[in-house]
Amino acid sequence: MDIELLRTFLEVKNTRHFGKAAENLYLTQAAVSARIKQLENVLGAKLFTRFRNNLQLTVTGERLINHAETIIIAWERARQDVSLRKKQKHVISL
Repeated sequence: MDIELLRTFLEVKNTRHFGKAAENLYLTQAAVSARIKQLENVLGAKLFTRFRNNLQLTVTGERLINHAETIIIAWERARQDVSLRKKQKHVISL
């Protein structure tokens, strides 16, 4: 799965707006919508209910939040770990 689908999902969840999420991610609104649709297709379930000016998470969307956050954190840790030089033992992050 493309990790960017999960990042997009979390941004839409945080902003509750496809347009604002697009601005924050430096994407078009159509790209954000396509990513959410792709993620919904992968999962086989709707993540948001879309009403005019009212975007709400479905039960499935609520259940995905913690998993998405955990996957993104794990991915970032994995990227950091494999990018360490052979002699470098520790990473300091602020």
